[in-house]
Amino acid sequence: MAEKQKKKKSKVIIVGGSIAGVSCAHALTSIGWQVVVIEKSAAPPTGSPTGAGLGLDPLAQMLITSWIANPHLLQHPTLPLTIDQNQATDSSTKVSWTLTRDEECNFRAAHWADLHGLLYNALPPDIFLWGHQFISFSISEDKSYIKVKAKVLRNDKIVEIDGNLLVAADGCLSLIRQNFLPDLKLRYSRYCAWRGVLDFSGREDSETIEGIRKAYPDLGKCLYFDLGSKTHCVLYELPNKRLNWIFYVNQREPEIKRNSVTMKVSEDMIDEMMKEAEKAWVPELVKVMKETKNPFLNAIYDCDPLRQIYWDNVVLIGDAAHPTTPHGLRSTNMSILDAAVLGKCLEKWGVENLHSALGEYQSIRVPVTSKQVLQSRKLGRIKQGLHLPNGKQFDPKKATSEDLKELQQKNMPFFTSVY
Repeated sequence: MAEKQKKKKSKVIIVGGSIAGVSCAHALTSIGWQVVVIEKSAAPPTGSPTGAGLGLDPLAQMLITSWIANPHLLQHPTLPLTIDQNQATDSSTKVSWTLTRDEECNFRAAHWADLHGLLYNALPPDIFLWGHQFISFSISEDKSYIKVKAKVLRNDKIVEIDGNLLVAADGCLSLIRQNFLPDLKLRYSRYCAWRGVLDFSGREDSETIEGIRKAYPDLGKCLYFDLGSKTHCVLYELPNKRLNWIFYVNQREPEIKRNSVTMKVSEDMIDEMMKEAEKAWVPELVKVMKETKNPFLNAIYDCDPLRQIYWDNVVLIGDAAHPTTPHGLRSTNMSILDAAVLGKCLEKWGVENLHSALGEYQSIRVPVTSKQVLQSRKLGRIKQGLHLPNGKQFDPKKATSEDLKELQQKNMPFFTSVY
């Protein structure tokens, strides 16, 4: 009977059904917790073109394979990224040269929707409450349980859900975090990212694809970072005949909706972006950009590292805990590891020692994510030609071997040891 009561008590409410949320659902169902995931989207995005490319580091790959029934399933929606290459392109001559090349990268490339689908399909579908918008929460006086209110968007009905723990996996603009840190402001990086995924299925022999493979000969296994004059781009191949590209543009902070860092773009904005691309990049890359349907624009934000990521029965994970720029390929990888560490701490301490579990989770993750967020920020400033804290700007033509070292993914703090 006591065991039954203990199991009944161990219930978590996760707000946010993105990769951080589904990863947390895996980590906690695997230790026997009852899980409810609240997500405002009406349905899972499986099979949709939502999002763009991402890179999974070896530890994230290992954790994902431990969560899904068939570890080989990760191979299908991902491609190996065994090479991390930084190169520079002269905007006037369009001549490119290699700055750094690491042939032991061991990342894998995936499309966001494919990875989300893989993780989502390996969970019981009845733990998800789709079309539910988080409204508020309250904690009992004895801190033994938490009550969450959510609105059912299809009929505006208000529902209440009880649990022992609330996990905020609601992204970099987290409403739950705002309850504890109302004055926290995200830091605009001074640049935005144009993003796109070109689907070239059925056109593998086209002039565009043959051209891009000549200009970037290791596509299919290489993560390319191409540095220009006060700009840089990222290029790599995704499974199912797709190319993922990102083009970073220095600009003033745009006006964005309060609940999103992705902006609506007009044809005029796209035309202007293409003109800038033509100035900076080789024609083969520009052609890929021009043939991509529905490119979108992200304003790039992060924030200074948080010292505290839990309060009573509420804990932050993923971008809610550490909004970061994308240059260290950290966002998804940090989210997956947050979920795994939180699960291990809860398994060790149990629901009856919840605050010890959350304290240990915080003590393990904050030192790691803090350094990674700051290194990612620095990488972005280096590659965008912005002033660094020492007053210098990175110049590929004058860079020393020490300067070049900073560009490589393997020099991210805690890259190989994070526990």
